[in-house]
Amino acid sequence: MPRSLGNVIADSLGLSLGYADRLLKDMRADRFPRFAVVGGQAVESNHPAFVYGHLSLYAPKVLHQIGSPAPAIPEGFEIRFSKDATCVDDPDLDLYPTMDEIVTFFHEGHRMVTGALRSTPDDVFQQPNPAEGRMKELFPTIGSVQTFYCGGHMMMHLGQVSAWRRMEGLGAA
Repeated sequence: MPRSLGNVIADSLGLSLGYADRLLKDMRADRFPRFAVVGGQAVESNHPAFVYGHLSLYAPKVLHQIGSPAPAIPEGFEIRFSKDATCVDDPDLDLYPTMDEIVTFFHEGHRMVTGALRSTPDDVFQQPNPAEGRMKELFPTIGSVQTFYCGGHMMMHLGQVSAWRRMEGLGAA
């Protein structure tokens, strides 16, 4: 059975999103923007607020690149969650948006991406990647970069949340 490239990418995204949802199980909002603590020592590694916020920025990027409408990025998200931002511990819960705000935007954008991918014609995915430099070298077409954003990039960062869960004593998702 032939499958469009958009459906193939959306299938991978669906697996990633299912994992993202499972990782949220039993997660407390007050720990969401905090470094994990092991044996009384904070571990400087990306916490869930940073990971979900960072990944949420890629849904509008994917949508723009395939010519679909995208949700507006909430104020402050670019500064806190861009690829150039540094994840910091937030003990006073005042540096990052709330868990609810971050997860809601993450889900909203990726629901839109899933639908848009499934309806995007294959010829769009054959167009050149508009990025410059290394990203264009690694992923020369829109389809190849979207495959990365919806699969490998997302799963790499979700692996950070999986490790954070274990350090926090929440176990596997």
